[in-house]
Amino acid sequence: MSSGVSTTQAQDKRSLHYIVRSGLAGGVAGCLAKTVVAPLDRVKILFQASNPDFQKYAGTWSGAFRAGAEIYRTSGTRGLFQGHSVTLLRIFPYAAIKYMAYDQVHHYLMPSPDKETNLRRFSAGSLSGMISVFFTYPLEVFRVRLAFHTKASDKTNLSLFHAFRQIYYEQATGIPQLQIDGTRYFNQYPILKFYRGFSATLIGMIPYAGVSFLTWGYLRARFLPPPNDAKMKSTPAADLVIGAVSGAMAQTASYPFEVIRRRMQVGGITHPERWLRWGETVRAIWASSGWKGFYVGLSIGYLKVVPMTAVSYAVWQNGKRLLGV
Repeated sequence: MSSGVSTTQAQDKRSLHYIVRSGLAGGVAGCLAKTVVAPLDRVKILFQASNPDFQKYAGTWSGAFRAGAEIYRTSGTRGLFQGHSVTLLRIFPYAAIKYMAYDQVHHYLMPSPDKETNLRRFSAGSLSGMISVFFTYPLEVFRVRLAFHTKASDKTNLSLFHAFRQIYYEQATGIPQLQIDGTRYFNQYPILKFYRGFSATLIGMIPYAGVSFLTWGYLRARFLPPPNDAKMKSTPAADLVIGAVSGAMAQTASYPFEVIRRRMQVGGITHPERWLRWGETVRAIWASSGWKGFYVGLSIGYLKVVPMTAVSYAVWQNGKRLLGV
């Protein structure tokens, strides 16, 4: 009897049993995937945000390794993982919500295989990404601030508490005209400071999560057996390969938004006297580097995102199998 109930719960995607276990599998998958690529993630942030100590290395894979070597030389292994504790605090709920939301939205939009279309796959992915980023974005800002600081540029060790205080007490002063277009709300409601670059993130999440889940769903439907085929099942190797391709496609589609977002997130450090806005950030990138500025660090992005997405999707799928969903 209990076995029958368990089977019914596992098959019902709207049940609490399925939702919790799907979220747990997603959270663990996100943490493992991020840990694998944490050093590259930090180097990429330093390049994207134009940290002056590391711009001489930007643009190539060899430069990324040289930057990593310099971080290791000055800060040790701990330096390569600076900000990673905040990453794990953020990524578990982020990945859990994203995969859990995807399962639910996918079930709502595509309750049966014959209902699956590329537009619906894209929509399900975009919606799940937007939902997850809304709830976890402040932790992303903490992570970027911690990763941006280097011993060469700042002799103090920035802790999570200090990052919180720094962001909370940042003031945009000295430019009265900015008061017209919303700056006063940031000073009046400090909580909004933890959402620096949120608009760029939200817009960038549409192509990133949308293309990622679209590619994932399309390739699985095209090359793997149906989920209810008892004789043939997906393998971890297949999940890794399809996840890797999904990550590469998603990174290519959304990378310019990621560069804009990084610049806005560290705006309180690079331009403490004012708030960086969308248009200003785009113009600054274009003026300094042209169209190539929107793709700085893309090769490192591939080096990071491809294995990260591959591991994330593969662990998520295997986690669901182990948990019976």
